[in-house]
Order: sequence, then C-alpha cells, then structure tokens
Amino acid sequence: MQRASVFIIGMVALLAAATSAWAQGHIKLTSVAEMEKAVFNQEGQKVIQRIPAARVVPGSEVIFTSHYENTSGETADKAVITDPIPEHMLYKDGSAQGNGSRITFSVDNGKSYNIPGKLFVFDAAGRPYPASPKDYTHIRWTIENPLAPGAKGSVSFRAILK
Repeated sequence: MQRASVFIIGMVALLAAATSAWAQGHIKLTSVAEMEKAVFNQEGQKVIQRIPAARVVPGSEVIFTSHYENTSGETADKAVITDPIPEHMLYKDGSAQGNGSRITFSVDNGKSYNIPGKLFVFDAAGRPYPASPKDYTHIRWTIENPLAPGAKGSVSFRAILK
C-alpha cells in the first residue's frame, strides 16, 4: 500500500512536467490528483468531498485535474493540454472532461491522437482491432476558443489503480 501512495505523488509531478511547456507560453498550469470521500456535513447529510490522493490502493479511483490560466496580456490561440495516463492506471471510460475543448486520445504513447471510434491497436499477428479505454496512453484537450488574458479553466480525467 505504501508503494501506491508514492506512485500518486510521483504522478502529480509527471502531469506537471508533461504540461509545463504550456506555462512557457504564458499559460499557467496546476495539476492535482484527488480522490472522492463520503463525509457527513453539519446537517448530518452525506456529501462527497475531494481530498488529495495521498494514499491509494489497487482499485481506487483517482481524479487528475489540470487547472489552466492565461497569465499573459495576449489572447492564446490553439491551446492544447496533453496528459499521460499513468502506467499502472486504467483510464475510466467516458471520464475525460473539459468544457469548450475537443478531447482526443492516444494509444501509441502520444505519437498520434484521435477520437475513440477511430483508434486501433494491433494483435500479435499485426491485425488491427478497435482500441478500448484500457489501451489509452495519453489524453489531449484542444481548447476550441481563444483564451482571453486572465481566462481560466480546467480539464480532468479519472483512472483506476490496477
């Protein structure tokens, strides 16, 4: 179990590194890994809170979020965020979110991207077959509209520790 905790801490660093090139273009990125936990509020109602993913065991679902902000005085066109799916995690089908963005996936370690219905992997004989979420290696969000100075947003996905 201790190994899983260290894994998540390392993953947040990897996400930040994978998207840090964007920060050089005056887009500030902050990446976090969280889990959901059921708690009771002051009224005794059960609510779901997000907490840092500090201790993760196999089968746990982790929410990876990248918050972005255009910190320049200029509009940012064609902004792209690319995040790897951690090696020991499985992408949760349909969980990628990002308002105003086009979401595509890679099955070849980030060399190419497409929508799920157009992704293929190959069997041992070299025959192609449709990729499934377990085959995804990266997720890319292409922000569809220009980001005005000061514009903020976030993109996210969920994955389950194997």
